[in-house]
Amino acid sequence: VAAGRYDGFWEFNLKPWDLAAGALLVQEAGGVATDFQGDQGYLQNGDIVAGNLRIHAQMLHIISQEINQPQSAR
Repeated sequence: VAAGRYDGFWEFNLKPWDLAAGALLVQEAGGVATDFQGDQGYLQNGDIVAGNLRIHAQMLHIISQEINQPQSAR
């Protein structure tokens, strides 16, 4: 994402050492890294959404729809 080869990335249940450096690189390159709620708690909860400014909000919207969907509808 930081190099511009991908527009976005998301993952859940990572450890802080798995995502801290990548999140910093994305932010330094002008992107955004948050948890699934759009907050900065990704180091604490291990859930991350990283992307460029154009698609980050859209990624959060799609992820929140999927997470909040009942298990039987998936």
